[in-house]
Amino acid sequence: MIFVSVGTQKFPLDRLLKEVDALVEQGVINEPVYAQIGASDYSPEHYEFTDYMNPEDFETKVNESDLIITHSGVGTIVDAIKKRKHVVVYPRLAKFGEHVDDHQIEIAQSFEDAGLVVCCGENDSLADKIELARKKKYKTFVSCKRKHVRTIRNFLENEVKPK
Repeated sequence: MIFVSVGTQKFPLDRLLKEVDALVEQGVINEPVYAQIGASDYSPEHYEFTDYMNPEDFETKVNESDLIITHSGVGTIVDAIKKRKHVVVYPRLAKFGEHVDDHQIEIAQSFEDAGLVVCCGENDSLADKIELARKKKYKTFVSCKRKHVRTIRNFLENEVKPK
């Protein structure tokens, strides 16, 4: 199963939902697809969807899926790669009113550069990126959270002087 998530932003991501719908209609995607479409205006015609999901249902869909297609939401990306899912990241773009700026491109590119996901840019074929994601040998995700917290704590304790 493919799980598509556009997050809970106040912005639509119709571009992705329409592209997935077309691939299902054309038979390029011939497996079940389920989407969490958030504030998008487009309602898919060829796969099941819901606007929003509670955390438990969201996790169930991630667990049931072998491929996740998501906007550049760090939480969704990290959850999916920790569960060793194939991930295609489809960044929101400001020029389409999908976000206020293009920081999602940087996020997607960082995860792709680390060998953890496949990024689908504006001029890329989603079908090709799905195929690549299924074949790709991914690196193992290693969280740096503890290291970053330790660095910040050391800075605060040693460098920031109380007034």
